[in-house]
Amino acid sequence: MNRLFPRLFAALALAASALPASAALDQALIARLTGLTGTWNEAEGVYKVTSPRTDLPITVDNWRMPPFMGLTSWASFMAGGKQEVMVMGDLVLFEDEVNPVMSAAFAGGLEVTALHNHFLHDQPKVYFMHIGGEGTLEKLATGVRRALDQVKVVRGAASAPAQSFGGGIPSPSAITGKTIDDLLGTTGQANNGMFKVVIGRTATMECGCTIGKDMGLNTWAAFAGTDANAVVDGDFAVLESELQPVLKSLRAAGINVVAIHHHMTHETPRYLFLHYWGRGPVADLARALRATLAAQQAAK
Repeated sequence: MNRLFPRLFAALALAASALPASAALDQALIARLTGLTGTWNEAEGVYKVTSPRTDLPITVDNWRMPPFMGLTSWASFMAGGKQEVMVMGDLVLFEDEVNPVMSAAFAGGLEVTALHNHFLHDQPKVYFMHIGGEGTLEKLATGVRRALDQVKVVRGAASAPAQSFGGGIPSPSAITGKTIDDLLGTTGQANNGMFKVVIGRTATMECGCTIGKDMGLNTWAAFAGTDANAVVDGDFAVLESELQPVLKSLRAAGINVVAIHHHMTHETPRYLFLHYWGRGPVADLARALRATLAAQQAAK
């Protein structure tokens, strides 16, 4: 009798592995949860939903571009991976949608893996946010819906994309650098009332050379305005494992992420760079960066 159990389990495992990939993906559930219709790719085992950006006209080089030419948000689902399902996608966003949608994606259990432009001379300016994640089908499909619904929230509040973060940056600048250095544990540089700190990292290039801070491999933050009404912009150099914690920390502090991309090729370890822009009192901004540096350190 005992010999039957291993054979039974083996037969069940074989039968499960013989199921088509489509059986592991409830396509109707994906369509219902995302609110989008999709197409099934039998050869790749992928169900892809799409959402053309048709709410506002977008021109590139003074030509009104149809969504077919690259203005369509999409999300593709595939069974497998370490968890039940994985998703990858790309969201077509206007500038004032980027950060609310990023926060919504995080709240929905998704990762944000890149943020950049695809065009020049586009009006209004369009950004593309790449997303990914692993988990249950319900979690991921709901996360995609949550991100896309946030676009509607932003556009419902203002039909035209915003042209600024709000402006009102004081000039000339008068930043107290000691406040920043004390909070970040750095020694920064003052220039005409502005203040900048730079934190270097290292990598080995294909030639065998080691590069660091002054070759461009660094995290930096530059402050302008006044202590009570400041702007900070900068760049975080992160390992791939650090990207999500750093992004989430910045967004939790209300700091806007404006780009995620690479600066080099063939470096070891591989680095990504994310650019940011924040407004508020100097001390609050420095504390937000301190918390983000701590989250980055914890990820390592």
